[in-house]
Amino acid sequence: MKKLLVLTMIVALFGTLTAKAQGKPQRPSPPDTVKAVTSAGVDISVAYSQPAIKGRTIGKEIAPWGQIWRTGANEETALTVSKDVKVNGNALPAGKYSIWTIPGEKEWTIIINSNTKNWGTQHDAAADLFKFTVKTEKSAAFTERLKFAIDKSGKVSFSWGDYMVAFNVK
Repeated sequence: MKKLLVLTMIVALFGTLTAKAQGKPQRPSPPDTVKAVTSAGVDISVAYSQPAIKGRTIGKEIAPWGQIWRTGANEETALTVSKDVKVNGNALPAGKYSIWTIPGEKEWTIIINSNTKNWGTQHDAAADLFKFTVKTEKSAAFTERLKFAIDKSGKVSFSWGDYMVAFNVK
């Protein structure tokens, strides 16, 4: 009887591990969504996952300088706007888009992409709508986990470590 019980437990554990391995990739970073309605009446949301620094250095071990980054973790980071807008002067129709970046110590390139179906590390360069560069600012406080914010003016920003990056949606 004991052998049957032990065998049943082993089979159940193996089945659980196999089921997890066959599903979507695990989410090691917690998801978050920020939403705001601008003073111009535009609903803006950013859905993303929050990677942690965990003692690593931004620009070296994580989000390497000069290399394309998914701007978060897990799935692609999604920007949704309810109306046609301009993002740092670039026209963007109402809809859902992915945000990619090329990090830099003094400036980051922001890339708005029309593909929102890929897993986060699969950048589809052919679907890039536009790119623009913004200055990197010093964050008000060290932020262990990536954190997005949206204010009433349409400023979308994210802080991570000692860095803060922002762009305007109008």
